[in-house]
Amino acid sequence: MAAVCCSTLLVLMAWPAATAAAAVTPDSLLNICMDAKHHKTEPGPEGQLYGQCVLWKDNACCTANTSMEAHEDQSYLYNFNWDHCGAMPEKCKRHFIQDTCLYECSPNLGPWIDQVDSSWRKERIRDVPLCKEDCDQWWEDCQDAVTCKVNWHKGWNWTTGTNQCPKGAMCQKFKYMFPTAAALCEQIWSGSYRYTSYHRGSGHCIQMWFDPAQGNPNVAVAQYYARGNAPSTSPLSLLLSLLPLTLLAQL
Repeated sequence: MAAVCCSTLLVLMAWPAATAAAAVTPDSLLNICMDAKHHKTEPGPEGQLYGQCVLWKDNACCTANTSMEAHEDQSYLYNFNWDHCGAMPEKCKRHFIQDTCLYECSPNLGPWIDQVDSSWRKERIRDVPLCKEDCDQWWEDCQDAVTCKVNWHKGWNWTTGTNQCPKGAMCQKFKYMFPTAAALCEQIWSGSYRYTSYHRGSGHCIQMWFDPAQGNPNVAVAQYYARGNAPSTSPLSLLLSLLPLTLLAQL
């Protein structure tokens, strides 16, 4: 038993150093910009951000020019036309502008950045947990808007240089293409977002909309997910909890 106890003590002594060496810091997922077409390499202040993107002016991954183009019906950012099935109502369009601002400007999407093999970006976001109110209001304001596709990331006719409905695709109201708010948020950008039951201010979901005077709530949300959704546990305490009581009595 003495030999076992000595061996255990050696393991306990070596454990903190080994754990520190192997640990991956959550900071690598925080306050970063993804490697994509119009993103800055690092976030920083952008005092001249335009319109709805101004929420991120204190710390942004987008430039002032990008923020301005995000508000155009057909901008140089991606040559994407919101009005591919007729004019999109303004109350609906503001959600797509906000979606673009979040994507281009937010430095708080690190936990959901994924690698992609694309000609125009090396990284994208997947399964970003959006707050319930943001998805619900997006669907509510867009239900009578019209589109011809469920997934807007692919499958368009680009022969004119901008997106057009593919041959045979019918223009229908959003409420028929996306019967629920979850369907809209999760399908329109091929899984970039995930619908959640979390509410704004919960600290567990990303807000597309917030009051910058109150600070950016998404900073804490990114920290929450980067750290694995759970309070940190001392590696030594964890190892001790796994040892048999009879062995601990010998220490």
